Amino acid sequence: MTSAARSEAPASAQAFDTLSTLLHTRYSCRAFRPTPLPRATIEQVLATAQRTASWCNAQPWQVHIASGGTLERLRAAFAAAAPTAPTTPDLPWPREYRGVYQERRRECGWGLYEALGIAKGDREASARQAAQNFTMFGAPHVAIVTSDEALGVYGAVDCGAYVGNFMLAAHSLGLGSIAQAALASYPGVLREVLGIGADRSIVCGISFGMADPDHPANHFRTTRADPAASVVWRD
Repeated sequence: MTSAARSEAPASAQAFDTLSTLLHTRYSCRAFRPTPLPRATIEQVLATAQRTASWCNAQPWQVHIASGGTLERLRAAFAAAAPTAPTTPDLPWPREYRGVYQERRRECGWGLYEALGIAKGDREASARQAAQNFTMFGAPHVAIVTSDEALGVYGAVDCGAYVGNFMLAAHSLGLGSIAQAALASYPGVLREVLGIGADRSIVCGISFGMADPDHPANHFRTTRADPAASVVWRD
């Protein structure tokens, strides 16, 4: 089907069911097989994610994909920086998690630790798991998503939509992926290894590849609130 035909295709129950299935079955993959993906497969994901809607169709995302030797250099650079360097993300971290947002954050963390056999309060084991972020969980590829610095928060919002669609496209092809804000902690490392300019705000990374189905981290699933908890009707 041509892209023109796809854009004119009517909505259908089958299309809705496909999207709903992807959304309900996608998960954050935290253990990957090391085998690289074919370039053509990655290009399929990129071509689909490029259809993401954005303000004024600016399409502010620019993606640096590290694989092979470049990815190994990035892992080594993170290993050298993460233990001692202060975090200096281009975009500010949340000021705090309050109320239900803190509850959901804790539920997610504790659920993952339980799946991995990490006891509550075991800070050493939880720190080791957190450090896996900077190995990209063994993924053969990582995409670093950046926005034009001048677009500020709205460029980042558009990039967030792109990240979601990238992961859905990957999942539709049987791939695992995980969005990682942690990788934006050290923008200097990313700029040095990947040649990212100062005119780009680093939003996050997406590690991706074939999931390791036997790893206990990949048996963990987060929950979602009832939609009614997120909607205010004003008739």
